[in-house]
Amino acid sequence: MHTMKPALIKPLVFIACLFPLVFGIWAGFTDQLGANPIEEITHRTGDWALRLLLITLAVTPLRRMLGWGWLLRVRRMLGLFAFFYACLHLLTYFVLDQFFDWDEIFKDIIKRPYITIGFSAFVLLVPLAVTSTNAMMRRLGKRWGQLHQLVYVVAVFGILHYLWLVKADYLLPLIHAAILLALLLVRVWYQRQSLPARRAAPQTS
Repeated sequence: MHTMKPALIKPLVFIACLFPLVFGIWAGFTDQLGANPIEEITHRTGDWALRLLLITLAVTPLRRMLGWGWLLRVRRMLGLFAFFYACLHLLTYFVLDQFFDWDEIFKDIIKRPYITIGFSAFVLLVPLAVTSTNAMMRRLGKRWGQLHQLVYVVAVFGILHYLWLVKADYLLPLIHAAILLALLLVRVWYQRQSLPARRAAPQTS
């Protein structure tokens, strides 16, 4: 993969990220969404939002461990696709499940913990998507990095949403939780490794 032409990387990743949507549409037209199509669409879009979010968080550790610099070229795209599927997940709930019944939606957000935490995750994801451009990175400076640390909070909330949603089979949400825990531990390890170098760096006035 490291020998792939740079011009091909983004188009291939873009197509790969669209595949779950295309497959879902095809499944809908061929009546393969099961007995409860709305629930299946909700689950599929939510699953892919969380998966792509975790893949986005894995970019930096994988680049450091494997030396795959090309991963940085697609990190923003992966994050935006995570937001895209999160939007589809939320819209499925608003439009197909609740039919824009805002009173019921508000009651659900307040009364059902898994919806409360899921909606909170989406709200936190919005500013990350809005500030993902190069212009916003330049404008915010150091604050951009601080703001985008929220992605870990979003991931935790997303996994809690998943855990509280399922009623019996906890295997998949626990796998997602284990992946996030591993990514957080790797992040802490790299930070500790780089701490002596930062302390030894000359201070400028």
